[in-house]
Amino acid sequence: MSALFAFSSDALRALADAALARARDRGASDAAAEVSESVGLSVSTRKMKVETIEHTRDKGLAVTVYVGKRRGHASTSDFATQAIHEAVDAAYNIARFTAEDSAAGLPDDDTFERAPRDLDLFHPWDVDTDAAIRIAQACERAAFAVSPQIVNSEGANVYTSSGHFVLANTRGFVGAYPYSRHSISVSPIAADAQGMQRDDWYTTSRVPGELAAPERVGDYAARRALARLSARRLKTRKVPVLFEAPLVCGLLGNFVQAASGGALYRKASFLVDALDKPLFADHISVHEDPYALRGSGSAPFDEEGVRGLRRDVVSGGRLAGYFLATYSARKLGMKSTGNAGGAYNLELRSARTQPGDDFDAMVRKLGTGLLVTELIGQGVNYVSGDYSRGASGFWVERGKIHHPVEEITIAGNLRDMYRNIVAVGADRAFRGGKVAGSIIIEGMTIGGA
Repeated sequence: MSALFAFSSDALRALADAALARARDRGASDAAAEVSESVGLSVSTRKMKVETIEHTRDKGLAVTVYVGKRRGHASTSDFATQAIHEAVDAAYNIARFTAEDSAAGLPDDDTFERAPRDLDLFHPWDVDTDAAIRIAQACERAAFAVSPQIVNSEGANVYTSSGHFVLANTRGFVGAYPYSRHSISVSPIAADAQGMQRDDWYTTSRVPGELAAPERVGDYAARRALARLSARRLKTRKVPVLFEAPLVCGLLGNFVQAASGGALYRKASFLVDALDKPLFADHISVHEDPYALRGSGSAPFDEEGVRGLRRDVVSGGRLAGYFLATYSARKLGMKSTGNAGGAYNLELRSARTQPGDDFDAMVRKLGTGLLVTELIGQGVNYVSGDYSRGASGFWVERGKIHHPVEEITIAGNLRDMYRNIVAVGADRAFRGGKVAGSIIIEGMTIGGA
């Protein structure tokens, strides 16, 4: 194990075993323990001057105890034997006095990933504080160099984190792996006679060598901010909308929320009883792959030790599956899909997408309508599917960007939005374990002046 960590994987395994042994001694019918350790560095600069330096080193042990169909949970950041015993005892006592729940319990034995695969998720970044400061400064310096109209900055950030953990339970499952995540980001501010505009950009990867150069990040973020100067408002109208690729990853996130077991068994989703029914346009599929090497949304097993599924969650526009953990699956009378902790590497695909469908081609396909590059607020009602967000972007006429727009809202219903996707671009963006190109949705309402 990397010299980054104070504890070896074997040491974490011994701590998990000690917690499980204590749970058995107390009379638990089942138990699970997760022991983890992580280290990180975050450096921020503003106008090339250091603003914050944060070093983190965290560790923790979480234990879940079952007494029949009763469940208790507790955690500690102290790895001393007495502290672990106290955490287990606390979980056990909570379980004793908690009401029975027929869905409570460890996953079914046949769902565990007994032979976890190596997905190459651990690539620590050998960057010290001084080097991180220089990277952040280079990112901001590149942004300011684009134009004198870049007059300020909300800062640049360099972040790196690495960790490892062991998950074990009384059914004999043991799984462990190390992981890493890194990013560089910047938020420049542009100004003209009509006011100021900001934008941002970032690069992220598990592998330091795959991060974009800080100068490229700064340059691109500055050009985005400059493009937004002299923005106008629009009159209310109904038009086709082109969502920039990173925002489509957010729409995929809305889909995951609505198709997740917790929302479904609580009847808090517009996708209740929607399985095997048309949801997206018939040329759309949504693919999930937990096992993509180095993937930002990859994991050899979920937070319960259950194996994931490489599958099409949406196929031919039809909803082919939900995102279920053990508990929500039992509440719905179904089987876990290995999604305790969320979805893995979701990719929006279209049978109509051609290799030449880059961003410029998508703007031409839009014709006349709205290009959205930023969404504001959380206006999504998952019970009804109603969608209303503040937005900014660009007005497009005859396939060319005409002028920037701001202080508008876009509104629709997720069912209609998904069904009315007419094109998906090849300009793929990777955001938070989701992959998508830009999309054109017909007939959304734009609220403006």
